[in-house]
Amino acid sequence: MFVLLVWGCKEDHTFIKITNPQDYNAYLVTTRTPSLHELMAEKQFWSNRLAIDTSGVGEIGPLASVYDRLYTETGKIEYLRNAERLLQKGVSIAAANYKDGFERGLAHNYISQHRFREAGELLKKSFEGISSKRQTQLMLFDVAMELGDYDVAYQYLTDLKDMTDYNYLIRISKWSDHIGDLENAIHFMEMAKEKAEARDSKPLKIWTYSNLADYYGHAGRIEESYDQYLSTLELQPDNAYVKRGIAWITFSAEGNAEEALRIIDSVMKVHQLPDYHLLRSEFYHFQNNLIESEKEINRFIDLVKEGDYGAMYNTYLINIYAERDPEMALELAETEIVNRATPETYQLLAYAQLQNGQKEKALHTIELFVEGKTFEPKALFHCALIYKANGKRKMVKELKSELLKAKFEVGPLTYRKIQSL
Repeated sequence: MFVLLVWGCKEDHTFIKITNPQDYNAYLVTTRTPSLHELMAEKQFWSNRLAIDTSGVGEIGPLASVYDRLYTETGKIEYLRNAERLLQKGVSIAAANYKDGFERGLAHNYISQHRFREAGELLKKSFEGISSKRQTQLMLFDVAMELGDYDVAYQYLTDLKDMTDYNYLIRISKWSDHIGDLENAIHFMEMAKEKAEARDSKPLKIWTYSNLADYYGHAGRIEESYDQYLSTLELQPDNAYVKRGIAWITFSAEGNAEEALRIIDSVMKVHQLPDYHLLRSEFYHFQNNLIESEKEINRFIDLVKEGDYGAMYNTYLINIYAERDPEMALELAETEIVNRATPETYQLLAYAQLQNGQKEKALHTIELFVEGKTFEPKALFHCALIYKANGKRKMVKELKSELLKAKFEVGPLTYRKIQSL
């Protein structure tokens, strides 16, 4: 890895050279990935075992886990649905002493599908029965955070406190990030990294390195972010999430949309998620290729409509429809608030209200549900737009000052909009 400052500027955005394609080219091979090959063999093994077993209870868990990992590896929603059906069967047939493992697995599946309320109800029921209380509480914290029940989440965190526990450390890190304390979020994740390395656990190291890379990026420590992504790829060469992170660095930090497209295109040959098309749209837009940019947005919408994704892409759709079909955006935002009433979903509701000409209502939503409750840059940008529409110039100025520090996180296109506030 090398770092070279580039004293140039495009649209008032200074770019720096961080990456070297030689660092990651070997990982962009588009043939069948090693992880996928192993998982398919594992799926076949457990499927055969399940077929000949009279009850199948001993095979359901491992097979469901394989399907869950296949979804992570490929992005194909049908694998997530297959895991859901297996886990539901496990919950229904398992003996009381073993039911909670299936219930936590099913709750995790629901979380992946953004069915957070169902996950919470299942976990609460499991906690009252014969269960591993600590593991269930850890997941209850996760669900409370997703639902915006922050007082409840903090109470779980207080009850679970154990600075020697990896699972606690990654959650106190998440909490710190939520309250805007990025320094401690990184500190606790670095402690978790030490635990993962001390245990020499490959899965934990992969998860921790990639999440630490994200935090470094949020903090503007882009070189360190890149190093962590590369460390992850050394352990898992076909990690699509990490390649996506490197693509963002080449785009947002370096202004190299062509290289970002090359990386994402290689990922999409083996990993299928609709939101990759939104990334491609942003990259094309930066290149002033507005026709291709629009095609990518339309492709994303079509894939979400065609797929069985439920609420998984609602936030993306709200942002898109706010520009294209404000009434649809408002309807979808109101539905999403029912699903998860967080500051992030409320700011989307406010943005949809603004786009529908309801600027005073949007301001009320922001003041009541968003102000001081989120530090996510894109949420703050929408807040700034709403303050501007309502003539609150002082508030706009304060937010603009903060947002200008987040140019890597928001990317050059949104950064230009921030500059024009």
